[in-house]
Amino acid sequence: MDETTQWLLDGPAWVEYGARVDLLGQRESGPAARAARERMLAHPQVRDLLDEVGRWPWPPLKRHNDAAHPMHKLVFLADLGLRVRDPGVDALAARILEQAAPEGAFQVVVNLHPRYGGTGADQWAWSLCDAPSLLYALARMGFHDDSRVQGAARHLAGLLRENGWPCAVSASLGKFRGPGRKDDPCPYATLVSLKALAELREWRDSGECRSGAEAVLRLWEERRARKPYLFGMGTDFAKLKAPLIWYDVLHVLEVLTHFAWLRDDPRLQEMLALLQAKADGEGRYTPESVYRAWSDWDFGQKREPSPWVTLLAARILRRTR
Repeated sequence: MDETTQWLLDGPAWVEYGARVDLLGQRESGPAARAARERMLAHPQVRDLLDEVGRWPWPPLKRHNDAAHPMHKLVFLADLGLRVRDPGVDALAARILEQAAPEGAFQVVVNLHPRYGGTGADQWAWSLCDAPSLLYALARMGFHDDSRVQGAARHLAGLLRENGWPCAVSASLGKFRGPGRKDDPCPYATLVSLKALAELREWRDSGECRSGAEAVLRLWEERRARKPYLFGMGTDFAKLKAPLIWYDVLHVLEVLTHFAWLRDDPRLQEMLALLQAKADGEGRYTPESVYRAWSDWDFGQKREPSPWVTLLAARILRRTR
């Protein structure tokens, strides 16, 4: 065990738990991992998140990069390792599953201003900026065998185009579309769609995932010439930031490194080298950008190394060995 791993084991309970399971390969049912998990579930910060996401329906989603929205907090809880057996998860999931649209995608309450093509009223709807995140969280928390989760995955896969996932929304949102050319892929929609399907093992090696991954890598390859839907891969993209909410290097690498068949791709290797160059002399990583809504967490500052960001980087690098 190296010093960085020991530092992670001495960190917050959710970091210790992740390090034990994902870096040291300990079984979740083992005594040390189980004890860390119990401390994580009992921690006030985690309990506060659980309480907030449990208040369904959530407030209207008005912009998809709203880091304070409960949808992103649910995804973070799934990333921490919360599962169906944990208090409150099953009841919340049941409510989300009930809001599957007829075509399969999971819906949230949204409110789009008329100048963006919306009505200005609260309504249940889905878009490829949100539905894949709900699918990912449900699958990761243990609902992957639910028929509604499977239906949502089939619907999501069916929206793929040759160049990635588009800006697509439910019929209830009318002609809404993001600020980009209609024929372009939406980089963020492609990323979170890939993330959701990668969480379902039966889809991980599918043609849909291979096409989606190629779309993301092609965007990296052409990053100096293309910025579809205003999602670039420049200076801001390269900044380390948590939790994994938007379109940035940590989020992209977290998704792409789940595909073993990409391991030797030179474009992926370039992004991995970019990540590795950001480690300090002790192998730790410091956030370079933060979400104010998460200022109470170890990754909500830019002054010193973050155990959670370091764990994210270590997990990414471990998958590529």
